[in-house]
Amino acid sequence: MSDTSGLSAEASSHAEQVPAYSEKLWPAWWLWVAGVLLGASISLIFFPISVTFGLITAVIGIALVIFGLVITTPRVEVSEGWLRVGRARIQRVHLGKIVAHTGDAAREQLGPGFDASSYQCIRGWIGPVVTVQILDPQDATPYWIFSTRKPNAVLSALGSREPVQEHGVSFE
Repeated sequence: MSDTSGLSAEASSHAEQVPAYSEKLWPAWWLWVAGVLLGASISLIFFPISVTFGLITAVIGIALVIFGLVITTPRVEVSEGWLRVGRARIQRVHLGKIVAHTGDAAREQLGPGFDASSYQCIRGWIGPVVTVQILDPQDATPYWIFSTRKPNAVLSALGSREPVQEHGVSFE
């Protein structure tokens, strides 16, 4: 006779691991170009010594900058029980109002409406942002704000029925 309770717990745990939504906040194209130029510029001091050494240094410099861009790119991930943004994650039961902002509304959230005690994962080359109210009484963070290229997909994955805001909205 087999124990199915262990299987259902394992299946439930696996379901929480499978993301309903996942997005990498890759750098804009111009950052890749700037990174390659920066990495290559390191080699300029070595070209007078040796062209071969200069070329090797250019390749290593470019590789290091590209590696740095890749490993510092955060991920936004929504699974059945969790929201993960960058290095932070929170259980979805602690989430309140979820609103996506574009245009003027996004600028409002990042400017005059910004609360410095919030958790932020902002990328300046990505216009839309999502704000997620935190309801956990043990967490001093009032809300999370993070960039996304697909605000409607994030709202849908988190179960929010709020439309994407183009003008300012508050949690009050």
